[in-house]
Amino acid sequence: MSGELQHASWIKDARTQKVMQALGPGKARFVGGCVRNALLGEEVGDVDIATSLPPEEAMALLEKAGLHVIPTGIDHGTVTAVEDGKPFEITTLRVDVATDGRRAEVAFTEDWVEDAKRRDFTMNALYADLDGTVHDPLGGREDLQARRVRFIGDATARIREDYLRILRFFRFHAQYGKGDPDADGLRACAAEKEGLKQLSGERVRMELLKILGADGAPAAIRQMAASGILSEVLPEATHTDRFEQVVRIETDQLFTSDPIMRLGALVDLDEDGVRVMAARLRLSNKERDRLIRMKTDQTKIVSYLSIREVRRALYWMGIELFKDRVMLGWAADKKLANSVQWRALLAMADSWERPKLPLTGQMVHAAGVPDGPEVGRVMREVEEWWVDSDFIEDEFSIIERLKAVVQATVY
Repeated sequence: MSGELQHASWIKDARTQKVMQALGPGKARFVGGCVRNALLGEEVGDVDIATSLPPEEAMALLEKAGLHVIPTGIDHGTVTAVEDGKPFEITTLRVDVATDGRRAEVAFTEDWVEDAKRRDFTMNALYADLDGTVHDPLGGREDLQARRVRFIGDATARIREDYLRILRFFRFHAQYGKGDPDADGLRACAAEKEGLKQLSGERVRMELLKILGADGAPAAIRQMAASGILSEVLPEATHTDRFEQVVRIETDQLFTSDPIMRLGALVDLDEDGVRVMAARLRLSNKERDRLIRMKTDQTKIVSYLSIREVRRALYWMGIELFKDRVMLGWAADKKLANSVQWRALLAMADSWERPKLPLTGQMVHAAGVPDGPEVGRVMREVEEWWVDSDFIEDEFSIIERLKAVVQATVY
């Protein structure tokens, strides 16, 4: 008899079938996010698999079936099988032998219930067979239906195994929860917040950006602030009102989610402050530089910019910075009626193509400018005039302007 997920496209996928069949009947189950999301009717991304086979035996069977296998975390029982470009993370059932708040020593087991008990939340301890039958050893199904994020067993004990679970609690509630967070979980997170200091910047960054990107981010940030957790991981978070407005705009009007934009709205920093925060959170150089530009750019951006002013701003700022500044301006605007104009500015940016200055270094040489830095200076002066002239296409006018700039310069 087949189970309720038997028709799920990701289970029927030939690549999934090949991996599961290679591990053998009764030896492997889908676990965690793929099962949780499928039961919620949400999109399934990564397909994770739990197996009762030891990792070396799992690798041998997968390779025998012609799959490419990578021993990504074999000491902890995890290997990755790749079929036709799709990775499948396969982890041997395990129990935690010792934990220090950041990592765990594990022992392998064949007991599915023991494996479930070491996981973080009940909604993540759901398993499914290849035929779609769902296994729920710890009552996670009921919590999932109630949209309740609940720690498995004692919340404090689960947190002390890995303090990142504090942030995961808020992230999962922001993504999947409904109503107030689980009271026991919230109390335990607040009580154990000092443990967050043990975590690496990379791990905090990963969870923090997922929290910021979730639909329920505003409530999660408020709850984190009220329990003293936000000040532990993001003491720079001082503009929750502006942040909430950005989330509202993205969710209600743009149907987008941009965690770095939301982070920029939440903090109020100069360049040095951004660099300190970025170093602590191990933000990428691209993320850091985007935040610096967003927070330090002085271009005047208002809802009533003319089309000509928009084109000029886009030319000098670039599309990304222009849109970031528009979002910050929109979030700070108390006049709701201006939303139509702010949205129009974003639309203009999306459809804008940067024009190319029809002037070359050769043309500048021909006008009598010798080689050297003067060529760049003259071109820049003509370019500024050309932009202020709304990108005039008349080549004769551009040449005349070049001559005027050259004549005004004494060599």
